[in-house]
Amino acid sequence: MRLFLKYGLALGLLAMVLITLNSCGSRKNMVYLQPDSTQISTLYEQYIPKIQPNDILTIVVSAADPRVTAPFNPMSTLSTGSVSQGTDMALRPTYTVDNNGEIILPMLGKVKVAGLTRVEAIEKIRSELGQYIKDPGVNINFNNFRVSILGEVARPGSFIMPTERVTVLEALGMAGDLTIRGVRENVMLIREVDGQKTIHRLDLTKQNTLNSPYYYLAQNDVIYVEPNKAQINNSKLGSNTSVIISIAGLLITVISVLTR
Repeated sequence: MRLFLKYGLALGLLAMVLITLNSCGSRKNMVYLQPDSTQISTLYEQYIPKIQPNDILTIVVSAADPRVTAPFNPMSTLSTGSVSQGTDMALRPTYTVDNNGEIILPMLGKVKVAGLTRVEAIEKIRSELGQYIKDPGVNINFNNFRVSILGEVARPGSFIMPTERVTVLEALGMAGDLTIRGVRENVMLIREVDGQKTIHRLDLTKQNTLNSPYYYLAQNDVIYVEPNKAQINNSKLGSNTSVIISIAGLLITVISVLTR
């Protein structure tokens, strides 16, 4: 019986060592953007996010004389010196881009903004405001520039980005980075454009990812980090642990009775 227990303990320790070794990753699989001969040529201007239907935009009109902006900018008639910053932000008018890619602005009526960058939309609205206001100023911000991050990251969830200029690495940083069990060579990015979803793969271990058209994110992108094989195997082992322990206990009991 003692011999059996010794062998059982040795086998158990061996199994633990094998699981530990299996879960360890090499440097090649863990380090981001490993140096190679890739020439980095990514320009953000090539991949600036475009306004899409269902986007929510905050649009503020300004001018040398604030009174002339009242028809276009309700905030100007409501804000006073006693208004706090939080209240000031809440008073700023928002506009939802409809399915035709248009917003309805006071006095101007329908203005098509879908397919334009934020800067292009600003220039278009400024041009149309020119018939009412001399040298108008226009500020546009996305209210719903959201990115969802799922899978093997420290803090999965949806994140509202403070700016539309955000990279996949910055977004993963907001989620607490990948866990040691996340596959860095095959990160999935799901993007919807004009109602059609597409799937793209990024290898974060290679510098060439910096040249990818998907290195810069767009609103409503979804990033998924899949678990490595060791994590998948461990999850299978975990789900069967109680069964294995029960069977092992039964076998030990039977052997103990038979060897008395």
